[in-house]
Amino acid sequence: MRFMNRYLLLFVSILFSVSGDSTEVNRQHSLELTQSLNLARQELIQERCSRYHLTWSIDDLPKNQLEHILVDDERKLLYCYVPKVACTNWKRLLMILSGKWNGTDVLAIPGHLAHSPGMFRNLSSVPNEERDEMLENYQKMIIVRNPFERLLSAYRNKLEVETPSATYFRNRVGRRIIKAFRENPSNDSLELGHDVTFREFALFLTTKTEELADMVNNEHWQPIINLCHPCLIKYTLVGKYETLLDDSLLALHTINATDKVQFPRLTHTSGTAQKLRKYFSQLELPLIRKLYKLYKYDFRIFDYDLDNIIGFDLG
Repeated sequence: MRFMNRYLLLFVSILFSVSGDSTEVNRQHSLELTQSLNLARQELIQERCSRYHLTWSIDDLPKNQLEHILVDDERKLLYCYVPKVACTNWKRLLMILSGKWNGTDVLAIPGHLAHSPGMFRNLSSVPNEERDEMLENYQKMIIVRNPFERLLSAYRNKLEVETPSATYFRNRVGRRIIKAFRENPSNDSLELGHDVTFREFALFLTTKTEELADMVNNEHWQPIINLCHPCLIKYTLVGKYETLLDDSLLALHTINATDKVQFPRLTHTSGTAQKLRKYFSQLELPLIRKLYKLYKYDFRIFDYDLDNIIGFDLG
């Protein structure tokens, strides 16, 4: 945020250098602007990571820590998918590009199919020597989001709304959260797990209990740094949920795929960003601080703060 200020003059100069009404010229300048922002994000990640003086390398990670990094050899792309950050649509795109789906309509692909086991090769299955060559020569993409916005999106999608996925999470997680954190729960709540409050969800994440340890680390609310290791892997395409269309266009342009598929323009959104204050107002400040501690490296490395949630930053 503050880090980006010194790039504003560069962005403005690019914008005002556009002349004429040519769509292609405008598109090219838009890509240049997005690429300038992308480079600034890469620089910020490297600068923030340099402060932590890591004493381990990618060779020290267990193989399963690389399962979120998908491999596309034809386009020489490594994509670390982050749940609740447009990963379904990007997996759909990769299915089309790799010939695993006939047609070019991204949204026609069932979401569950895009997430089905074995659909993509991931970096955990690659021998170390080949992995190192990929990390050196492939484009490496990550798309990030405000950690608390992503967290709220996971809560709403997995525990609040009426979907098959929510039913699964209510049965597996919701009932156990209610049993652990609610005084005098009703029989319906214990049986269905259908009415977990956001505060109970926050307590579940911040209270270390053996009974819930198997679900606390679920990928939908795991910190991005634990899924994608941005201090060990130098990402060359750093997108943000807030600029998703522009960043996705740049990524498709970079891997020479703009003539094959387009990232879908959604006519409506879930409205999660607009609901942040409403949900987080249910939490006392000490609990928000505990949540922040869980995601503090995501906040710092990817340049997010809490100004739009509690009015000031905790960093």
